[in-house]
Amino acid sequence: MIYAAMTFWLLTIVLMAWGVHRLWAGMIKPKVFNTLLLPGTLVAQIGHVLGLLVTGATIRDTTLIKDDDSGEPETTQDPQPRIPVIGPVIIGMLPLVACIAGIFAATHYLGDPATLTLASVVKGELPRTMPQAWQLLRDLVTLVESAVNAMTTGDAGRWQFWLFGYLIVCLAIRMAPFPGYLRGSLGAIVVLGIGAALVTSLLDVAHPRVQEGWVVLNLIVAALLLLLLASLIIRGGVGLVRVLRSGE
Repeated sequence: MIYAAMTFWLLTIVLMAWGVHRLWAGMIKPKVFNTLLLPGTLVAQIGHVLGLLVTGATIRDTTLIKDDDSGEPETTQDPQPRIPVIGPVIIGMLPLVACIAGIFAATHYLGDPATLTLASVVKGELPRTMPQAWQLLRDLVTLVESAVNAMTTGDAGRWQFWLFGYLIVCLAIRMAPFPGYLRGSLGAIVVLGIGAALVTSLLDVAHPRVQEGWVVLNLIVAALLLLLLASLIIRGGVGLVRVLRSGE
């Protein structure tokens, strides 16, 4: 059931991206942070607008960066797509698809061969027993370790190395749903994942592109896990310093 596993990891990715975004937006000025994410915002916004066009929804008040202190991207609220039921699913899903496509392109054209070592850490299956669940946690630690090793052994003298890392961070964090679209994005992933799992189980097929997509999936999970751990450590360290200073 590779599609069920992919659904689980996509849900995990969206929640991790949302968590990283909230943590960093609370540590530095939101406008500065959202400006740094501009490449990822552009790709996600293109996916959003494309979803509105495909479903015949109304497009209004759509900007990359609001002219206020938040600097958040502005999206069409209550778009009212003409395609019932499936319309909101398409609108919620296409920004994620656009970001994944961007990460795939960055990996293909700018990625280092060391990134391929991440491909087999998270596998296309879900744990069904407690030992398997613990093994999954160990695999995630290994995944973060592999990501750090890939960063430290990469060719830091190449501009492609830094551009690749920057784009991966921007696109991965921008997989966090736009304001007002969190439930829609999560629902879209569940609906599409269940539908794909049912179809492939009934027909006993699995698209080979899905198997190849685990390279990109592992890369996104690794990047977000590393960002989440670093964000929590920095946030905790800053909070501890503030508590110690206030105690003096």
